[in-house]
Amino acid sequence: MGDMSLLTILLAGVAFFVVGAIWYGVLFGKAWQAAAGLSDDDVQSGNMPLIFGLTLAFELLIALVLAHQFAMTGASDRAIMMISVGFGAFVMTPAIGINYLYQRKSGKLFAIDAGHFIVGMAAMGGVFALMN
Repeated sequence: MGDMSLLTILLAGVAFFVVGAIWYGVLFGKAWQAAAGLSDDDVQSGNMPLIFGLTLAFELLIALVLAHQFAMTGASDRAIMMISVGFGAFVMTPAIGINYLYQRKSGKLFAIDAGHFIVGMAAMGGVFALMN
C-alpha cells in the first residue's frame, strides 16, 4: 500500500471547496439560487459557518477516500484524473439525479450542481496528480 499524505488530502479538499465558492459565487450563484427557489433572505438566513464547515468536512472525507484508492492502486497521474472525474460524472452525478427526480428539482438545477461535482472532482484529482 502506498502512502497517504495528509497535506495532499487537505489541499485536495480545499481545491474542491474553492471550486464551489467560485461556482456558486461568481459563475452560477444567481442562476443556482433561482433554480433552487431560494430568495436572498433564504440564503442569508442559513448558518453559514456550519454550512461551510460541514461542506469542507465532507469534501475532506471525499479526498480521504480518493487518497486511499490511489494509495491502494498506485494510480498513475492519468488514472488519478480518470478516477476523480469518473467518480464525479458517473457516481456523484447520478446520485444527485436520482434525488432530484424524486424531489422534482429542475434540470437546470441538476446541471449546475452536477457540473460543480464534476469540476470539483477534477480539481481534486489535479491536486492528487500534482502531488503524486
